[in-house]
Amino acid sequence: MELWDLYDVDRLPTGATVERRSGLPEGQLHVVVHVCVFDGAGQLLIQRRTDTRPNWPGLWDFSVGGSVHAGESSREGAVREVREELGLNVDLARPSFTFNFQYGFDDFYLLRIDADLPRLAVPNEEVAEVRWAYLDEVLELVRSGRFINYRESVVRFVFDFLDQRNIFDHRRDI
Repeated sequence: MELWDLYDVDRLPTGATVERRSGLPEGQLHVVVHVCVFDGAGQLLIQRRTDTRPNWPGLWDFSVGGSVHAGESSREGAVREVREELGLNVDLARPSFTFNFQYGFDDFYLLRIDADLPRLAVPNEEVAEVRWAYLDEVLELVRSGRFINYRESVVRFVFDFLDQRNIFDHRRDI
């Protein structure tokens, strides 16, 4: 059973939790995380979700994503999701940026890792495969309906943020 902490519109904890399968009560929000892993050439590690996933089965997605569990901080949830989906142990600080969306807050962490794809714990029950992709490749997947239906502006923002800052809070070579 997966529990989520609930938040108000100001991202203040309400002190309540909800079981994921029950859905969010009216006016309550939750926190999700995405970790975008880039290589030194500016390629994004993307994952294809398994066909058995209840949401967006078989579609491509950012490197890692998921909901923060009750009692976890955003950072702790992101670290757990990276471990679950890629088999990596990473050290993260604060999110690079946050998008507000209809059901909550989506914290994005950008990370540069020179990852050897065969060393990742993929496939697994959540991730069917991974590969590196440049912006134009990701946008083509979005346009063709093979990537989760993020707005193109969101995908461009992630890549633009990388280009403009070219700074990462963390670097880990594996």
